Amino acid sequence: MAGPRRGEPQGGRSLDAEVESRRRELTAGDLATIVYTSGTTGPAKGCMITHANLAAEVRNVTRVEGVGELVLHENASGLLFLPLAHVFARAVQLAALHRGVLVGYSPDMKDVPAELRAFRHTLMLIVPRVLEKAYNAALLKAESEGHGKLFAMAADTAVAYSRALGRGGPGPLLRLRRAVFDRLVYAKLRAAMGGRARHAVSGAAPLGVRLGHFMRGAGITVVEGWGLTESTSGHTLNPPARPRMGTVGPPLPGYAVRVAPDGELLLKGPNVFRGHWRNPEATAEAFDADGWLRTGDLGELDADGFIRVTGRKKEIIVTASGKNVAPAVIEDRLRAHWLVDQCVVVGEGRPYVGALVTVDPESFPRWKHDHGKPPEAELSELRDDPDLLRTIQEAVDVANRAVSRAEAVKRFRLLEGVFTVGRELTPTQKVRRHYVLDRYAHEADALYGTA
Repeated sequence: MAGPRRGEPQGGRSLDAEVESRRRELTAGDLATIVYTSGTTGPAKGCMITHANLAAEVRNVTRVEGVGELVLHENASGLLFLPLAHVFARAVQLAALHRGVLVGYSPDMKDVPAELRAFRHTLMLIVPRVLEKAYNAALLKAESEGHGKLFAMAADTAVAYSRALGRGGPGPLLRLRRAVFDRLVYAKLRAAMGGRARHAVSGAAPLGVRLGHFMRGAGITVVEGWGLTESTSGHTLNPPARPRMGTVGPPLPGYAVRVAPDGELLLKGPNVFRGHWRNPEATAEAFDADGWLRTGDLGELDADGFIRVTGRKKEIIVTASGKNVAPAVIEDRLRAHWLVDQCVVVGEGRPYVGALVTVDPESFPRWKHDHGKPPEAELSELRDDPDLLRTIQEAVDVANRAVSRAEAVKRFRLLEGVFTVGRELTPTQKVRRHYVLDRYAHEADALYGTA
């Protein structure tokens, strides 16, 4: 039997009156939504987010220096491709609604490059992996056209220009070089990303410092933020006019961060969630004795309030010799190589650090062409190819320069296939480490001769 239509009486009053009555009964402290964590370090848990949490997030993001003037202004537009089940996407959508910003939606990350060009947004809402792929695609295109050295010079100039902006400004010669490369290289890169974008907000994973400087020098300032589902998305954000690369910025207005004795970052603020849905034990574990939210992230707090996230507490690897290794540093640098898609550092209880690596399927055909391999050859056929292993070893050698000898990757193993969202990856491209280590346990054992 069909129910009453909109506006028809129901129980003595219209539906409009019923909706208004229920709206008035709600308070800021009432539950607005339940958002589940990504499950990167364990089972996903439902986070109870209140109306007050969401309102605080929207209000305080827009109070960050430069956000209203440079990012969420009246003529701004943004393309949203992260699923709305993710708290970052939810918060961004509400902030856009609050500021009157036009938002477009792209349901599939595979369509993002084409959608970016078509939508012609002013603001990019992005995860670092998308930027890494865009940079690598531009690099490979330049090399294929015989302009590899030109692109390298343009990249160095962009990085130098961005670094100079934080040190009093670039000199005349650097400004001239930058202007030349803007016409030759940067403008084409911006056109591939829609042509109008000048700012991007990056979250969910660390952005490489060099990549951040390159993007800024090329005309798109990427500001990193940091937060959790439990903090209703961003708890910190770099000011768009003066971002500090390598940090996630200071806390938003009205929010607080402190560092525990063991290096864990702790949070307080009106954005912190009510607790875990039907899980009082997990809720109790989420807070310390003083009511600070335990983030599980390790980090440092600069003297002027900017925060550096150095790794995940649960992801710290302790080798057989007792050395503590934060895998994020090596993993981030390895993923920056054009032929590497994903990697997971292993070594818990082992004599040395190793890595499981997947090859980027979009770059693999180019590698085969450059090294005289049959175009139809599958990775399974070339997995032990000396040329391929040499290329990946070069990437490992570069990544190892960022860590101590004890933390360096001694051996790696190529995996067949790629990581996919819903299995090895979350919707924001974060690796579900526990799943990978379980599924590829035999590959990890092979690194140590125990398979």
